Amino acid sequence: MSHYALEFEKPLLELERKIDELKQLSTGGANDFGDELGKLERKAKKLQSEIFSDLSRWQVVQLSRHHGRPYTLDYVQHLFTDWVELHGDRRFAEDQAIVGGFARFDGEPVLVLGHQKGRSTKENMQRNFGMPRPEGYRKALRLMEMAERFNRPIFCFIDTPGAYPGIGAEERGQAEAIAYNLEIMAGLKVPVICTVIGEGGSGGALAIGVGNRVLMMEFSVYSVISPEACSSILYRDPTKAEKAAEALKLTAPDLAGFGIVDEVIAEAPGGAHRDPKLTAERLGNALRRHLGELKKLSPEQLVDDRYAKFRALGVFDEELG
Repeated sequence: MSHYALEFEKPLLELERKIDELKQLSTGGANDFGDELGKLERKAKKLQSEIFSDLSRWQVVQLSRHHGRPYTLDYVQHLFTDWVELHGDRRFAEDQAIVGGFARFDGEPVLVLGHQKGRSTKENMQRNFGMPRPEGYRKALRLMEMAERFNRPIFCFIDTPGAYPGIGAEERGQAEAIAYNLEIMAGLKVPVICTVIGEGGSGGALAIGVGNRVLMMEFSVYSVISPEACSSILYRDPTKAEKAAEALKLTAPDLAGFGIVDEVIAEAPGGAHRDPKLTAERLGNALRRHLGELKKLSPEQLVDDRYAKFRALGVFDEELG
């Protein structure tokens, strides 16, 4: 469990610290604090339930960015075997903000793609804080086309603040790279399952998000824009991010209600960062179930299924005459 704590977590972490101290003091006999420990543990469990069952949207945004959350490579370690990472877009460079490679899922060969953030400052600089440049998306595209050629299902893990908006990225065709990914992903003839594991930010997320199934972890977010950027543009005030988060309705239950995501996957009690292994097990069970359903479809049916899913999004009102 990460030592990094969000403000609303602190009362719970303080109580858990007291429990740990009491456990160290409890040696049996005269120093047996079993009854007190039991009361404190029940209190901690109740407090945890109260805190995490009533989070505001802004608190969920903060939780989705928690430094201790499992990233793509953490899920690779927990869920896949025989992982072989592949690099480069064969055009310009290697972008470490997106990782991709072939692996086995329950013994079946698959492609795994995902955004990858860093935990240290040095690693975040290497991975550009999980914000891909065009070469990252072109690498993803190259690997997806290879997976289709060899009939490998594709798992995408989404966790990015957004595509990198730097001058170099724009010069090398950031918008075109994202748009081309959307076009090619729409027509892939293999199962594609996308999961938002942290932040799903704008086109930077959607570029690897066109799947037959789109899943979200319980405390992840998915939005056209970050709350901070939204508040700067709409409210002309960057301090109103909390208000923007409420207006954006970007949490997993929000998006499930809109029919944008197909399933919300429960995280470990208190969030994925508190028990990454249990969270990964729950995600693995969902991926297994959805893959089993999609494998019953023909290549043409997979394309039709994906097309129908995205055509059904939104509400349209046409006036004739």
